[in-house]
Amino acid sequence: MITVLVFGTFDKLHPGHRWFLRKAKKHGDRLVVVVARDHNVVFIKKRQPSQTETERLANVQAVPEVDEARLGLEDYSKKETIIDEIKPDIICLGYDQAPGF
Repeated sequence: MITVLVFGTFDKLHPGHRWFLRKAKKHGDRLVVVVARDHNVVFIKKRQPSQTETERLANVQAVPEVDEARLGLEDYSKKETIIDEIKPDIICLGYDQAPGF
């Protein structure tokens, strides 16, 4: 089974987000989505998300292509540990994301 991992804020889930999730799912059998914590969104994007992390998580969980969705780690400095935990075969990046830590 090929596991695909994606990360994102997914604030106000829109057709572009759904397109990205559909495309990511095509790269494997299982799609795992990590939704950014509210305080990490502020740290990364310098703005508060419109929706709470639990609202954003619930919206992502409702997407048919998503097999598992979870909130990211509280401590952003340890972000790579979630990759060690999930052990994805593939990580798909959004248009505004860059590889590397």
